[in-house]
Amino acid sequence: MRQGRSRVWAWGVSMHILIMEDDVAAAEAMMKGLRDSGYEVSHAADGEAGLALARQGGFDVLVVDRMMPKQDGLTVVSTLRREDDRTPVLFLSALGEIDDRVTGLKAGGDDYLVKPYAFAELIARVEALSRRRETGGVSTTLKLGELEMDLIARTVHRAGKEIDLQPREFQLLEFLIRHAGQSVTRTMLLEKVWEYHFDPQTNVIDVHISRLRGKIDKGFDHPMLQTVRGAGYRLDA
Repeated sequence: MRQGRSRVWAWGVSMHILIMEDDVAAAEAMMKGLRDSGYEVSHAADGEAGLALARQGGFDVLVVDRMMPKQDGLTVVSTLRREDDRTPVLFLSALGEIDDRVTGLKAGGDDYLVKPYAFAELIARVEALSRRRETGGVSTTLKLGELEMDLIARTVHRAGKEIDLQPREFQLLEFLIRHAGQSVTRTMLLEKVWEYHFDPQTNVIDVHISRLRGKIDKGFDHPMLQTVRGAGYRLDA
């Protein structure tokens, strides 16, 4: 069933998401959230049904659970790739080790989100995949000067040096690099990274910014993460 207002491409075609998820409650929550965000949504409760629907075409992003009955998500996606289906795929999985993400990428996935996840991050990743398809390509890395993030392997390097980040620090850096050169306020960070829609009067942002700055700037001549007095923070090459 399709309902709700539809997100549209620049040329006026509504965007359609296929969810392959055998957990009924999880699937219903995803469908409601995506529809509330303006997408058309279809659902398949197992791998065989998902593969059959995907083969019909017309989808802009596939959201695929790795562990499904009848056919697992890796098999479904690798089959579609062998058939030259290039629809962007976001894998969902409770398997979150680097090897698991790499396996998903090698099977043909374009992005990988570990359960449990914040719904705001799911929406952001779906939107990123749809934008990349609109511009004709899919990238799983973000680059700013000598700083590089791999969104699948969840690794960060600066000038070739690996930087070990905690999950929240990774989310924070991803948001900052996507808004590189812009002043980002505390309110923006609270809403987009912590999902607070109010100010809890905490120093959590200051603490994480300080830790992140120590990791990405320590030992380098040029500080990338800057405090903008009276405005917030800015990441700049």
